[in-house]
Amino acid sequence: MMLEDKIAIVTGAGQGIGKATAIRLAEKGADVTVAEWNQETAQETGREIEKIGRRSLIQVVDVAQRAQVQEMVDRVVAEWGRVDILVNNAGFDRPGTLMKVTEEDWEAVLGVHLKGCLNCMQAVMPGMIERRYGKIINISSIYGRTGGKAEVAYSSAKAGIIGLTKSVAREVGKYGINVNVVLPGLTDTPTIRKMPQNYRDVIIAQTPLGRWAQPEEIASVVAFLASDEASFITGAAIEVTGGWMM
Repeated sequence: MMLEDKIAIVTGAGQGIGKATAIRLAEKGADVTVAEWNQETAQETGREIEKIGRRSLIQVVDVAQRAQVQEMVDRVVAEWGRVDILVNNAGFDRPGTLMKVTEEDWEAVLGVHLKGCLNCMQAVMPGMIERRYGKIINISSIYGRTGGKAEVAYSSAKAGIIGLTKSVAREVGKYGINVNVVLPGLTDTPTIRKMPQNYRDVIIAQTPLGRWAQPEEIASVVAFLASDEASFITGAAIEVTGGWMM
């Protein structure tokens, strides 16, 4: 139970990598705030956490809205006393090439992915600095390093998360706060299952391990980074891709 009695927030925890991460943190002993815009999926994740024997707190939130994020963190602190772990996972995609991406799509994607990370880190940071302890793990994508065809907004947002992570890690390391970023490759999530099969097959064929990831495999890396076993890792961008794009 390497996270026993830690207090965590996981954004976008209603499905996919976020849900797997929330459950894995609970399995390791943490109490988890399920931060999610979809109340139904959030409650489902919360029930699974409670079956494990840990506490869950459901918070319906749009992470792009600073006031909603602050309200969420204030609630966690009021009910549970602190935030030890923050996992910024919330995100979505609106594919588009350079000439077809709209201003609305650009602002929406960067708002959730990049501004959402900023909002959440700013909200938890004062408490972490005061206690001189905190673990922040941001979820980017391998596309944040390589770019993705017809993924102008998404790739830009994910690249921004890598830079944001490294900048914040430099700022807060002196307070004993670890800030890292995970870059998943192709992962078996509801969003990726909507991808055309032939496109998935091409990526899998280019992956040395010959398959896509399960969300739990990404969650295991996040749980390690959230633990004191990763106490000397900060500012790291860790690829979990099965070797794709290496």
